[in-house]
Amino acid sequence: MQGPGQGTGLRLGQPPQQQYMQPPPPVPPLPPEPRVRRFGDIPMKAVYLVGAILGTVLAVLLVFVVFRGDVPTNQQPDEQVVRVAPVPSVSATPTVSASATPTETPIVLPPVPDSKKYATLSGKASAVTGTITDKTSGISYPRLASPWKAKSFPPFSIAQRIGKVAVPHTVIASAMYPGESPEEKPSSNADYREIATQAARWTIRTQYPAGAKLDEWTASQKIPVGKGWTLGYKVTYTFDGKEQEAQAMVTVIEVGKTKPAMLMASIPETNKTRWRDLNTLVQQVRPL
Repeated sequence: MQGPGQGTGLRLGQPPQQQYMQPPPPVPPLPPEPRVRRFGDIPMKAVYLVGAILGTVLAVLLVFVVFRGDVPTNQQPDEQVVRVAPVPSVSATPTVSASATPTETPIVLPPVPDSKKYATLSGKASAVTGTITDKTSGISYPRLASPWKAKSFPPFSIAQRIGKVAVPHTVIASAMYPGESPEEKPSSNADYREIATQAARWTIRTQYPAGAKLDEWTASQKIPVGKGWTLGYKVTYTFDGKEQEAQAMVTVIEVGKTKPAMLMASIPETNKTRWRDLNTLVQQVRPL
């Protein structure tokens, strides 16, 4: 038998052995509080970079403001753009007006005949090589052989010209009527005749030297197909110190819109051998 105390393996008078445990893991330190940046803490390189960017943006804006009125062009030296002015507004029932802005001389026109057949003009008609289809304006008319050439001629949609762009022009051109749209679509021949009159006044102001006059109406007739009106007229003007004349025509055509389309042509006497081409245009212009 074992005596008291022998079952535990301890001897009397001896202290029990100490039991050791692993130490707990260290607690990670708290992150430092975020530091509030002040202007003095921003690196000088960053300040210079922001300043350079702001300076560049301001310079670009300044250049844009100073030169915003300049319009770059890519036309050839002899392809200068001709600036034009709109004709006076036309009401639903237009009336003849000779008014002009304070800087323009009023253009007074002779009374327009209610009806006058376009007489056959002098010269030899150019060959017709095809058809010009102006989808922007909604009309078609003959394409004429050389020396006529189709070239850019703002503000018209399409133009055929002879020679350089210079007043007085030798030109056949189409566009929408350059005046304001009537409140209602014109319906009578008289309405279209009046709109054609205003268009003729516009050509006197924009296609000839200052002081040009419309001396005579050579035609006043309904268009061959559709609704619209054609006017033929003779223009006199002073050029290079000499009085000269041009033959011209304008046609306004109903194209399904309130505003009609316009075909105009002007041929100065320097190209008088082409005057017969006006007869060709008048006879063959059509709405699409």
